[in-house]
Amino acid sequence: MEYDLTAIVTPYVTDYIREKTVHNNPLLYELEAYARDNKVPIAEPETARLVSVLTKLVRPKKILEVGTAIGYSAIIMAEGLSDDGSIMTLEYDENSVAIARENIKRAGLSDRISVIEADAKNYLSYLDCDESFDMIFLDGPKAHYLFMLDDCVRLLKKGGILVSDNILFKGMTADDGHFARRKVTIISRLREYIDTLMAHPQLETAILSQGDGVTLSVKTISDRERFIAE
Repeated sequence: MEYDLTAIVTPYVTDYIREKTVHNNPLLYELEAYARDNKVPIAEPETARLVSVLTKLVRPKKILEVGTAIGYSAIIMAEGLSDDGSIMTLEYDENSVAIARENIKRAGLSDRISVIEADAKNYLSYLDCDESFDMIFLDGPKAHYLFMLDDCVRLLKKGGILVSDNILFKGMTADDGHFARRKVTIISRLREYIDTLMAHPQLETAILSQGDGVTLSVKTISDRERFIAE
C-alpha cells in the first residue's frame, strides 16, 4: 500500500473519520463553506469535534482562544461552557474580527464570547494572573506558539487544559526531508515548542495525530505543591 506523505493519517482513514464526524448546525455548515471558499484556516473537522468533546467534559468557566479567524471554533467551544462561562478570543486581523463578531452575534453568543483585536504574542503578557483560564486553545500563528507558552502556562489554572492545533503541520514537523525551505522557521519553532511542552515541569502533554496534529497539555501540581497540600 502506498501512503500519501502529505497526510498525517492515511487518507482512507481520514475520509472514514470525516464521514462519521457530522453535525446538524446550519451556521457551522455555512462557516465551513465560507472558510473553504475563501481559504480561511479553521480547525479540521476531527479537531473541532475533539475540542467540542473536551469542553463538554471539562465544562470550563473561562476559555482563552488565540486565533479567532471567523469565530468557528469559539462558537463550537461555547456549547460546552459552564452556565456562567465565557470565552475571550484574540485575533489580530481587523477584517476577521468584524466577520467573527457578526457570526458570533448570529449564533446568539455575543454575551458569552468576547472578540479582542490584538496581537496575542504581546497581549497575553498584559493579562494579570487573576485572569486565569480553565482551557486555552492555541490556533494562531504557529511560529509564535513558543513565545506564548510561558504566558499560557501562567494564565492556565491548575488542572486546566492547553490545546495546541496544527502542531504537526501537514506532517512536516516529523520529517526533515518533508518540508520546503520557506517553512524552515515555522517547523523549527514547532519542534522546539513540542520539545518544551514535553519537558515542561508544570505540564503533562500528549501528541495526537488528530486533524493537522494536536497537543493536549494539562497543568499539573508539582511535587512540592502536592507535599504542602498533604
